[in-house]
Formats: sequence, structure tokens, C-alpha cells
Amino acid sequence: MSAEPRINDRIRVPEVRLVGPSGEQVGIVPLAKALELAQEYDLDLVEVAANARPPVCKLMDYGKFKYESAMKAREARKNQAHTVIKEMKLRPKIDPHDYDTKKGHVVRFLKQGDKVKITIMFRGREQSRPELGYRLLQRLAEDVQDLGFIESNPKQDGRNMIMVLGPHKKKTEAMAEAREAQAARKADAKANPGKSQNAADDESAEAPAEAPAEASAEA
Repeated sequence: MSAEPRINDRIRVPEVRLVGPSGEQVGIVPLAKALELAQEYDLDLVEVAANARPPVCKLMDYGKFKYESAMKAREARKNQAHTVIKEMKLRPKIDPHDYDTKKGHVVRFLKQGDKVKITIMFRGREQSRPELGYRLLQRLAEDVQDLGFIESNPKQDGRNMIMVLGPHKKKTEAMAEAREAQAARKADAKANPGKSQNAADDESAEAPAEAPAEASAEA
């Protein structure tokens, strides 16, 4: 069966509860009168509540209504966000420079609204010192607490220790902010073409290298 509502002469009832083009309640009128009003307004008579007694019909531009509905559905699909879990691997004795690099990637992931699985890899005698991994995970969680929270507490998994960080910001919010920032950059570039080129050069020089979803640090 078609999901399309009945419109105009496809409506087969003696009378309808009519709603005007601006949402005003006209009342119960004969179907012929409702169709006459639709012609006067150059609009369609659309059945919006077929199960009501009598059915509720509204005067509207049905073609425009369908187009706007399709655009809203398309926008909703575009804004749908799928949960992504990134992974960052560290060693318990990671050096300060590598730690700062890894933390930078975790910060970026959380800003994007993604979860981050932090894995501490133990080797050899390091397996007898699980407290080293625990302290490192706690340190990292404290360093990024403005952006994320501990969603899954540190736990031992074989030779590894794992913790999951969740973002404070929802994925949809992060995507919306990213689009707004991109639009602002485009507007600024259009208004200041020379400045935008210098800014792009600075960003390319300062931007950290893209981290893969899985990365490991060797200490």
C-alpha cells in the first residue's frame, strides 16, 4: 500500500475537518466545499489524519511540502553520526616527547567526538609492574579531562592494560562545530585572500601528522 496521503479528488468521504493554509481551524465542512476552497487558494487538499472521524484535511502546496520533507530527511541523514572508537597504544616507559605526541592525538580524537581506547603494552619484565601502566593511564585521563572522561576503567587484558575514554561532546555537536569553523574559514578567506594564504601556510606547518586509528609508541 502507498504511504502517500490522499489528495484532492482521491479523497472519498462526505465531509472533512478542514485546516487552513496557515494552520487555522476552519471546522467540519462538506468535501465539495473543501475542494472549492483549495481551488480558490490555488492549493491542494491533503488528508493528514485519515483515521480521524471525520478525516482531517489541510490546504497546502503538496509539491512544496514533499520537497521540503525530502530536504529535511536528507539533512537528518547527513547529520547522523556513527560512534567511532579510535585506539592509541603506548608503552609503560614512554618518553616525554612520545607521550606528548600521543596525547595530542587523543585530544584531537576527543574533540572530534570519538571514543579512544588506550592500550598499554607490557613486555618482558614490565608485566610484573602493572602499576606503571595504571599510573600512565590515570595521568593521561587527567591531562584530557576537559575533553573526555573515563568510560571504562583500566583493566588488565593479557599482556596489555586497557582504558576507554569517552568524549564530553557528542559526535553530532563536534560535526556541527567543524562545519561552522570551516564556513568561518571560507568566509574569512573570501574577505582576506592574502591573509588566508598565510594562515594556510602556518596551519600546514604547525598541524600534527595524521594519526591512524591504531598507533603504538615504542619506549
